[in-house]
Amino acid sequence: MTARHPDADVVVCGSGVAGLAAANALGGLGLEVILLDKKRSQPPIAKGEVLQPGSLDILEGWDVLRLLEARGAVRINRLVAREPDGAELLAMDFGTLGGARPWMLSHYYTTILDCLGESLGRTVRWRRGVLVDDVVRDPGGRVTGVRTTEDGAAREIGARLVVAADGMSSRLRRLSGITAEPLAYDHRLLTFELPCAPPVPDEVSAYVTGRGLVMVYALPEGATRLYVQVAADELRGMGADRLREWVAGLVGQVPALGPLAPAMLDGLDRRQLLKVWRYVVPSLVRPGIALIGEAAHSVHPLAAQGMNTAIGDAHALAARLSGVDVEDGAAVDAALRGYEDGRMRRIGDVHAMSHNAARMMTSTSRGGRLLGRRLLHSTARSARLRYLTTYNMSGLGMRRLGTLDRLFQLGVLPDRRGAPSPAPE
Repeated sequence: MTARHPDADVVVCGSGVAGLAAANALGGLGLEVILLDKKRSQPPIAKGEVLQPGSLDILEGWDVLRLLEARGAVRINRLVAREPDGAELLAMDFGTLGGARPWMLSHYYTTILDCLGESLGRTVRWRRGVLVDDVVRDPGGRVTGVRTTEDGAAREIGARLVVAADGMSSRLRRLSGITAEPLAYDHRLLTFELPCAPPVPDEVSAYVTGRGLVMVYALPEGATRLYVQVAADELRGMGADRLREWVAGLVGQVPALGPLAPAMLDGLDRRQLLKVWRYVVPSLVRPGIALIGEAAHSVHPLAAQGMNTAIGDAHALAARLSGVDVEDGAAVDAALRGYEDGRMRRIGDVHAMSHNAARMMTSTSRGGRLLGRRLLHSTARSARLRYLTTYNMSGLGMRRLGTLDRLFQLGVLPDRRGAPSPAPE
């Protein structure tokens, strides 16, 4: 099989959020897309449930937003850091940003996938149960397709562009010669799905506690998602009685969780434990292939940036390919280099922001907690810093904080460039 007779303009490998977003974005250009996934169905998992304002604008253009809202997606107006008793430390109100959709949306990961799948255009063919074994290259080394196994039969699928959206353990990334060095955080996140409303329904509440991060937000139909930071082996070997004692101890540490305690006890057998990673690849492209989503980067879920950055990757890749003659391999590769040049800075900024927020909110040392609270209080006192922080978290763009801004946050200097506001009691 050669690049002169491809089966499609694009082969997208992986049909998580990144792959489905790429299929929507590239199919929207009128390109013939084959979407492959080794899984025949997506198991439920507690990840990728909060969509930022910047993603909503993109999803509206793909007609996904309408589908999500029709299925009861929940609007979330604020991201608030709180003390264990619920006292407010720092509130990021998306309403201050203006725009058409100054809010986040939450929904179950599988529902988000369903809506992305339902919005695929007529030029997209989706095939499940297909394992991608290798890439196909032309004599010059450019990727021109993939080798697959489907129902026990080997096949080559030719394409003018291959998109690797096959997740953190991406085989295509490795086959392309691009390395990744995942770093695990020293904690894990225990997650519950609770059949009751959260204490504050219209916000993501992030509690800064002695055990680290505890995060709560609303899901559709009156449900709640709860994340609790735990040590890697904290729950190892615990039976039912000890787990119930653990819940009582958690509520003692974080009194704001009191209303959720009965549902937590009832849901102990349905909990999930997630390992948390971070990494950014050194390059997003090779001739004929582009990486998006977790094939290229991963961040701590605290700032809800992973899925949203993947959606932005797909949107940015399609923007670079718009108007490009995909039959011209050199033109496609030039567009890929433009995608990498324009996207790596944004990915790096999101990675740094998410990691800094994670360090501030998850530290269990006394010094780390004191520093985190100082940063939160100083940001809360400055209307300008609150706005910048909210904007950066929104996915609408990124405005880097400078050295003076960091000194303001540390409380070393007063912020005289923006109107201050009183710190919360």
